[in-house]
Formats: sequence, structure tokens, C-alpha cells
Amino acid sequence: MNQWLNDTMVCYPDWPFMSSKFLTSLAVLALAALVACGMPGAPQPPSLELPRRVEDLKATRKGDKVTLMWTTPGETTDRTRIRHLGATRLCRALGRVAVAECVETVGTLPPGQTPRAAAASFTDILPQPLQETQASGFATYAVEVQNTRGRSAGLSNQVMVPLAPTLPPPSRLSAHVTAQGVEISAAGEPGPRPAGLRFAYHLYRRSQGAKSELDLGEPSVYQEMKRAYRLEFLDRNVEWEKTYLYKVAAVTVEAVQGKDEQVQGDDSSEIQVFVHDVFPPAPPTGLQAVSAGTPQQPFIDLSWAPNTESDLAGYNVYRHEEGAVAVKITSELVKAPTYRDAAVQAGRRYSYSLTAVDVRGNESGRSEEASEAVPQ
Repeated sequence: MNQWLNDTMVCYPDWPFMSSKFLTSLAVLALAALVACGMPGAPQPPSLELPRRVEDLKATRKGDKVTLMWTTPGETTDRTRIRHLGATRLCRALGRVAVAECVETVGTLPPGQTPRAAAASFTDILPQPLQETQASGFATYAVEVQNTRGRSAGLSNQVMVPLAPTLPPPSRLSAHVTAQGVEISAAGEPGPRPAGLRFAYHLYRRSQGAKSELDLGEPSVYQEMKRAYRLEFLDRNVEWEKTYLYKVAAVTVEAVQGKDEQVQGDDSSEIQVFVHDVFPPAPPTGLQAVSAGTPQQPFIDLSWAPNTESDLAGYNVYRHEEGAVAVKITSELVKAPTYRDAAVQAGRRYSYSLTAVDVRGNESGRSEEASEAVPQ
């Protein structure tokens, strides 16, 4: 810096007369030039290339299968993109306590099966002896994503799964479509039932082509014999002319800290049902016939109690005279529960009956007759 000042004085003989502000600016510029010419910065430590810890682990159980789902990290703990991913360990421990390290490795996914920043999953099969000896216990799961040197940033968030045993599903299902809905019958052989647990069977339904299913609850009839049981369900909430798929599974219910924990068992085979409507409405009731009008223009008014079916389309009106066959006198369905017959003659007696028709053309049986005479 002193040499720079000397050179400046040589180049600028008027140095003493320069303002202090000007000299300060020159000094700042010189210092910046020196820094730009390669002054070394603070050394940076090498990256450990540790994949970030998994934080979205989830678990579901069905039967003896526990399915784990998570997102494989795409960055390291240094927030750099992972270049080479190592193996992923699936860890399990008994109890409802958090663990700091992998107690038991129940599976390992090699690097090729765990793409970066993608959804991953693994299914653990619970040993039957574990379910029997730890019926009221829990298993705690975690995953550990490693780098290529087998190191990690630690275990993921941990999830707990009850170890309560489940019952096998029914082996025989049958279905029958009725006017009230779909009747499902099931039968099977009961398995061992540990004390302290409650077991129930649930009916599940989904529409053809749909993935989501509806839990229709427990059966209306449960009958247990010596070596078998029989179930009966009734699904009233169906739509005609649609196809449904039904299955049954046992559900284990365990009270844990005042709250019911449910474990769903394996599903039975599905049964497909086409809900075809071949069931007519009920015959109309309360038919009455009253003669009115004038001798020149007589008519008979009919009235009856309306049907309550949701798919009712209307009514047909039938008429006959004594000794004759009843014929339909309406060309179109009558929508309201009333009808006026103006095609009558004075001095004759007429008998009437009705039928109800639904939107699919199913026609009920005849109602009771009502008779009326037209005055002269």
C-alpha cells in the first residue's frame, strides 16, 4: 500500500493538494482490486452425502400384512441433490416407544428399487406366533435411507401398528336380489379367539369400475354352530340396473386407552351382483267410484290412495260390465291418483280396478274392484 502511495505521488505531483475524499476513494478501489486478484476464502468441509431423513412414513395393516409407504428423499442433509443413493432398511421393534436405532431389520431395499424423490413401499408379514403371544401389543416401524457408504441421517418418523390377531374370512358367499335390496349370505369356520378382543364381520361394497369401497357394517343375522357360522346381510341402499361387488372381512376390535383400535382381516372372494329390477309395485289400495254429471253427460270419478314407491311411473285403469272381461281403458299411464271416466252410459253399472307401473315397466297385480251405476 505504501508503494502505491509513492507511485501516486510521482504520477500526481499535486498530491498534497488532493482532497481527503478523493484519496479515500482511491484507497477503496485499490483494496477491492487486491481482493479480486485471488485472496483465498474460508475452507468448506466435504459433504457427507447423507440422504435427508424420511418424515412421511405411514403404515396400514390388513390381515398379517403391514404395508409401509414413504417418499424417498431426493436431497442430502446439505440440501444438495443426491447423486448416488444407498440401500433402505425397514426396521421393526416391539412396543409403543420411540427407538433411536434399527432394532430388527425386516427388509432391505437395494438402491435400484428406491428412486430419488419418489413414492416407495414395503410389505412386512407379521409372524403368526408374534400375533398370538403379543395379542395386545404393538409393533413400531421406521425406515432408514442410507448413502453408498452405509451411513444415514437417522431413522424416519415412527409409526405403530397393533399386533392383535385377525380371523380368516368366510369361504362361501352367495347373493340374492329382492324387492327390498340385495341379500348377502356368508358361511365359514371360526378361528381361535383370544380373550380381551372383540371380533365382528363386516360387509364391503363397491360399484363396478370403482376403486373406493363402502363399509356396510355388521350382519343382521349371525348364527354360530359347532364348527361353522352363518352370516346374513341386507343392502337396502342400491340402485336398480347397476352392478355391485361385495366381499366380507373379519374385523378385530381392541380397546386401547379408551379408544377402539380396529384391525381388518383378509378379504373373502368378491361376488358380483347385477341389481335388475323385476319387482312390480304393490297393487293400489282404497279405490272408490262415484257417479256424477248430468243425464246427458254422465261420468264416474275414481280416486285411490297413492303408491309410495320411489320408482313409480303411474297407473293403468281397467273396467268391465257384469259378465264381461276387464279391459284397459287408459291409453297412457295416469300420473295422479284420480281418474274421470266419461265414456259411460246412463242405466249401466261399471266395475273398475287399477294396477301400478314402475319406470321399468313392471306392472303390479290388480287392485280390489269398485263398482258404480250410472243413473237413468
